[in-house]
Amino acid sequence: MQHDGNSTTQKLREKKVSDVLTADKRRLVEVPYTATLAHTMNALVANRVVAVPVAAPPGHWIGAGGSMILESDKQTGAVRKHYIGMVTMLDILAHIAGDDVGGGGGAEERMGVPVSSIIGYCLESLSLWTLNPNTSKGIHRALVPLDSHMENTAGVELVESASSYRMLTQMDLLKFLKAHDFELNDIMSRTVAQLGGITDVVFGVTEKAKVIEAIKCMRTASLNAVPIVEASNTVEEDHSQLINGKGRKLIGTFSSTDLRECPISQMQTWLQSRVPDFTDKLSTIPSHTASEQQQGTSPRELVTCHAESTLEEVIDKAVTKHVHRVWVVDQRGSLDGLVSLTDMIRVTRVSLLSESP
Repeated sequence: MQHDGNSTTQKLREKKVSDVLTADKRRLVEVPYTATLAHTMNALVANRVVAVPVAAPPGHWIGAGGSMILESDKQTGAVRKHYIGMVTMLDILAHIAGDDVGGGGGAEERMGVPVSSIIGYCLESLSLWTLNPNTSKGIHRALVPLDSHMENTAGVELVESASSYRMLTQMDLLKFLKAHDFELNDIMSRTVAQLGGITDVVFGVTEKAKVIEAIKCMRTASLNAVPIVEASNTVEEDHSQLINGKGRKLIGTFSSTDLRECPISQMQTWLQSRVPDFTDKLSTIPSHTASEQQQGTSPRELVTCHAESTLEEVIDKAVTKHVHRVWVVDQRGSLDGLVSLTDMIRVTRVSLLSESP
């Protein structure tokens, strides 16, 4: 039987958010606004997530990202809670690595503040979005109401109310696309270079950068991860700043999620370590090692591809290794770019839309 590519891709275009969520029955992971950063980090670690929405009693908070997202009783409609923002690991690290970290309070003291006090440190924490189960929006993660009711859709602020929500992430969408790779064969078999899926400019840190310096740079640039590249022997450079890593030897990856497993009692000291030394220390922590093995990766493993790698290969690496970006390297192992989850979704979407129904 001949495979009709147009008809199958048309069916995929007609899929809804609810179809992507079908395979994942997990309850929404959230924290109350009174939770400390230590408790919030524990929730991130226990549930193996990189961000959690923050819930508060209704009536005292403005909406986040232009949305007033409420949870209400299914029978009575009475509002039970208000989601006031999203907190990521980068928010927590930005707080820990604040400019006065060496003065007023150590890492342990900083981890004792309520999570509501750091919302807004990074732009993404204020960008709390919802998706109607029948729509789509180009963002990293969103709350999906299981029974949506919207008000003021023409006003300044959207009011969204539902009895429960689920989180939809870019990784969920990639897993869905991977499961339907046969229907997407015409797209999946093309290289990431052909599809325009490579981001050429990649900012990273050198092997001589300290962890606290890397975190500050990532916060400023709103980056959740950066490549670790070889320092130059010929050019004098500031290792406390991001550099264009293109053409440099790729050594490793430093991600905001790396510090999830770091003992809080050691964090103050480890922040002053060089980034490669920190990743070495991290690999000796039993909980981190177990987490890496569960995800199918080994400590300090580099997840890379080439410009000639197919989209299918790159998506498979991202999903299997549970990483949010795949570094593009040349034959010598020098950094040539990156393919992020956003890039993978973008080129798939553009290709689907460009095909005739």
